[in-house]
Amino acid sequence: MDDERMPTRSALSRITAAMAALCCTVMALTTACDGDPARSPVQDIVARGAVPGAAALSQDAHGASRFTAAGVADVRTGRPIGRADRFRAGSLTKTVVATVVLQLAAEGRLRLDEPVAALLPPPAGAALRGVTVRQLLTHTSGLFSYTEDGALFRASFGDGFPGHRFASHAPDELVRTALSHAPYAPPGTAYHYSNTDYLLLGMVIRQVTGHPYAAEARRRVLDPLHLTGTSFPGTRASLPRPHGRAYATAPGGGLLDVTDLNPSVAGAAGEMVSTLPDLGRFLGALLRGTLLPAGQLRAMRDTTASRGRYGMGLFPVRLPCGDVLWGHDGEINGSYAAAVGTGDGRHVLTYRVNADAGIRPREEARLLAAEFC
Repeated sequence: MDDERMPTRSALSRITAAMAALCCTVMALTTACDGDPARSPVQDIVARGAVPGAAALSQDAHGASRFTAAGVADVRTGRPIGRADRFRAGSLTKTVVATVVLQLAAEGRLRLDEPVAALLPPPAGAALRGVTVRQLLTHTSGLFSYTEDGALFRASFGDGFPGHRFASHAPDELVRTALSHAPYAPPGTAYHYSNTDYLLLGMVIRQVTGHPYAAEARRRVLDPLHLTGTSFPGTRASLPRPHGRAYATAPGGGLLDVTDLNPSVAGAAGEMVSTLPDLGRFLGALLRGTLLPAGQLRAMRDTTASRGRYGMGLFPVRLPCGDVLWGHDGEINGSYAAAVGTGDGRHVLTYRVNADAGIRPREEARLLAAEFC
């Protein structure tokens, strides 16, 4: 099985690399590149045969939306992907978590440069000396990503997944797994994408507010924006309706249905379930400044600490036509999704595939250039 499943880094960085490597002109990107000019970029993704279905939803500056789907949501029934279908959004959870943390900072309930050790009880707090909230948000804590632990990866995302797909994992347990490994670097000295950082931020939210991070996210983000298709399942294995199926590559080839699974291994780093319209509404509102004061939104898009790679729950994506998009992506068993938008939040694209084979960087680059260039 693909070992980029529940990401130890965000796959959105692949887009930047693909953009830099493209030999096509911007004009060619909007029609062909290595795709078929008679097909849309979404159709090209499915035509390769690695994923059963793909879909994209564009919401432009004039308020118009366009939904495009190709392939099927269910290989058994042939059902097409629906605009309102629920799916696992993986690390797009991080953007919501970062938003809640920055709201708490704006309210004076925590400080970004506050030591995490002062916010969390022992033993986790005592083991995090020198790590700040800001470093968790920017992936510069140096903390080992628990999803890179060999045994946990094999059981949750590798060849052991079928026998462990319904196992429950508590955040404290996952943090202990991370802390059993040496850090990548001293706090604040290097960027390294780590799921441990956002797992800890979920714990920080609970400690500061007295409520689970999911409850705070619902009160502060989901309910105000009417994101009725978005949820945090906790240990619930099934997806809310409507939904299609999710597929992994079976060890012997072919497709393995992985729709039902316990997402607690992802937690605040990647458990969220959502829809394309909800993700677009959330990202657009975030980038327009609806959810955060100007100072916190600037901090969210400050990539100084990561040397241009990551802000706080957002990535910059530089297009060949010179524009810069902001967004995030997410991978988890059977699903890859992304949401990107212009800096003013007026033009947003959300897209997904229903298999963890994902989207090739060149296909993703063509999709983005066709939409925004």
